[in-house]
Amino acid sequence: MNLTPPNQTMVAYFIIKGISDVEELQLPIFLLVLLIYFVTFGGNMTIFLLVCFDHHLHTPMYFFLANLSIVDLSSSTITLHKVLLIFISGNDAVAFCHCMTQMYLFASITGHELFILVAMSYDRFVAICNPLRYHSVMTNQICQVLASCCWVLGFLLIIPPLVVVLGFTCYTSNHIDHFFCDMMSIVRLTCSDTSTLEILILTEGLILSTFLPFILTFLPYGFIIWTIMKIPTRDGRRKAFYTCSSHLTVVTTLYVILICQYIVPTTVNSADKKFFSLFNTAAIPMLNPLIYSLKNKDVKSALRRWFTKRRI
Repeated sequence: MNLTPPNQTMVAYFIIKGISDVEELQLPIFLLVLLIYFVTFGGNMTIFLLVCFDHHLHTPMYFFLANLSIVDLSSSTITLHKVLLIFISGNDAVAFCHCMTQMYLFASITGHELFILVAMSYDRFVAICNPLRYHSVMTNQICQVLASCCWVLGFLLIIPPLVVVLGFTCYTSNHIDHFFCDMMSIVRLTCSDTSTLEILILTEGLILSTFLPFILTFLPYGFIIWTIMKIPTRDGRRKAFYTCSSHLTVVTTLYVILICQYIVPTTVNSADKKFFSLFNTAAIPMLNPLIYSLKNKDVKSALRRWFTKRRI
């Protein structure tokens, strides 16, 4: 717990140190980040447009997938744009209000991603464990309500921690050892009392925004696996598992990275933390559309139909 000293120092702006301090690596990092962002933008926008305009994909699973694509695209844009701007303009300063806005948006989008994965897990649970009632349970209204709740929860849960951070009046430095305004990086710089924020991070950040979605995401898979094991034929079991393998791959990868990034931060140094953050904010949003498109016959069929129409 940090205690506020008598001499308080406010900051008007923060200095973003970036991914690496090595001058020779700036151009390769810029090109790599630019490539990743273009692939992320193209992949997620393609998934979103396919779901919007191909009526074959107007199903609950692809409705949630379109939401996930918007989340991934937003997460990459929020975090990576400053890395690109620093290289182009040479200005590594970010105003205090802009830094707080970036911190809020990134935390909200991350929370929303975890909740939308819960909705996708529930969708797969109903599809496999109760297929005869699938269309009566997963109606358009229910899907819209679930997606709306995910967005609202993502944006609301981060407000109390944000209010506490905005109340900090003392900072030991304005140099953020990260490539974007991450909440934990800012907390390390403050000399104000952080006890209230620590309680909020434990209750809201760890329990409500992380552990609860984790349980609600993986618990249905216990029932899904149990149902799949009762299918008499091997081909039937393979087809049933295939319908949820993409989602399970995405969820497992995301939670492994989050655990490495936040749950056990003392075991890694600053460079490793940046690597996990970069993987979380850049690589995963880039890989998600590839995982869903390469392992999904419906998406590949929609792509073929789209290219056929373009040729005609």
